[in-house]
Amino acid sequence: MVEVATSSVAAIALVGLGATPGSSPLFAPGVQSNAPVEFRPAWTEFQWPFPLDQWGIGRAFICQPAECGTEVVVYVRPKSGFCNCTTGIGNDDELDRVGDRELIASTGVASGMGRAIEIGWMKGRSRSFENVDAKRARVLSIAFHDRCDLIVAVATFASGKPDAVEAAVIDFLNSDRLLRWVKWLTL
Repeated sequence: MVEVATSSVAAIALVGLGATPGSSPLFAPGVQSNAPVEFRPAWTEFQWPFPLDQWGIGRAFICQPAECGTEVVVYVRPKSGFCNCTTGIGNDDELDRVGDRELIASTGVASGMGRAIEIGWMKGRSRSFENVDAKRARVLSIAFHDRCDLIVAVATFASGKPDAVEAAVIDFLNSDRLLRWVKWLTL
């Protein structure tokens, strides 16, 4: 009777802790999960690579293929006072006019219509381009504003799913790291 009670108490204790035979490495050593690996973008900042122009320099970031599925490079900079204070970036023509796509390549075919986006408290627009050049097959142009101040971002990537890359770039632009910088710029 004592042996049965001790075994029952041990089994109840293991179940109470969430452990059942086969659910823990203690019970099934060497069993590994078949869950897919989830990419976690890790953005590393590097020096702004473009020559100085009327807008100054910005910030440059890279996400390696191990974290983003493909190499993604993002360039972000302010264009203070360069936005329509009332309508912002209202259409694709405006985005094409103010964006920094020319920093990467003057060629490229729009993948379709752009779309409205939100970065923190700001509104903007995003649009993809394909067939840019042999090294960078795709460019993502993004512009958003805080009152009359414009922030532009351009991302390059050679392969991968454009929607997934765009989502990763938008998430990065919405990160505390970038939003604190934008808030500091627009004070």
